[in-house]
Amino acid sequence: MVADAFVRQGAEPDAFRVKEFDLTKLCRYDIVLVGTYTWMNGDIPKQLHGLFEAMEQQDKTLVTGVFGTGDRCFATYCGAVDLFRDMLHAKTILAATLKVEQMPSADDRKRCGAFAESVLMKYSHRKGMLSAANS
Repeated sequence: MVADAFVRQGAEPDAFRVKEFDLTKLCRYDIVLVGTYTWMNGDIPKQLHGLFEAMEQQDKTLVTGVFGTGDRCFATYCGAVDLFRDMLHAKTILAATLKVEQMPSADDRKRCGAFAESVLMKYSHRKGMLSAANS
């Protein structure tokens, strides 16, 4: 749904499973979105630890967003999203966060569209500021 929302906005997203993505290629992207689920009591899944650490090394020019699923029956709803959000806010230009209850529903399609719009707007704004600074 998130990738489709970006396509509807005119973007051409690359989508990877974390185990298929070469973390050394992060610097090739202007926008990076992280999708995660929450493990146990608010933890980041083990397979995303390397991505988390790589994202901590990024600079404040990368526009980011984080989205994920969680279950409200746990004390820490979408805790992994929150952990990524806090780190991305400190290390990158965090554009948006999206939390979804368990499995996405048809109602979440609009929320995915708003998420995509926010990320692309932040990127456009950053790109415009860079162009003005280089003039």
